[in-house]
Amino acid sequence: MTSDIEEQLEQMSAMFVQSAHEMTFDGERLTLHGLSPATLFFSDRPERVVGHLTPQQFVELWAEGENSFADDPPNAVLSFLNDAEAIEDAIFVLAEPRLEGDVVTYKIAVLEGSVPSRSSSCSLFIDPFGRPLSPVSVAGTHRRARRRGMRRT
Repeated sequence: MTSDIEEQLEQMSAMFVQSAHEMTFDGERLTLHGLSPATLFFSDRPERVVGHLTPQQFVELWAEGENSFADDPPNAVLSFLNDAEAIEDAIFVLAEPRLEGDVVTYKIAVLEGSVPSRSSSCSLFIDPFGRPLSPVSVAGTHRRARRRGMRRT
């Protein structure tokens, strides 16, 4: 990965999305099977930049630069189908990515929700570099919505 792309992604607060045909969870490691050949990245306004990285480029980016994901692991939201074919989600911290072909495995620490041992079709939404629970973060947005729902009048 070139340093120009790394710098551009960090400066624009790029968020990332990975999609897969199936996921498994062993209580410590989340594995996405049948991973899409593109990891989508996008920025919040005013830039509105959208692009793609290969999963290999994304994993190589993990430990690069200031505020890297290796130094400050990102929060993520996993959206998945449950047994009743209803969409659910769980929030966690991602660490230690391992990529083999179209399979990526992350060590995770669950923050909210529960992760099933197996699910079909899923999407993983990953926060920007060095910005856990910021206003533009996926988990931060989920947290704000949860707090609004918990307010007492």
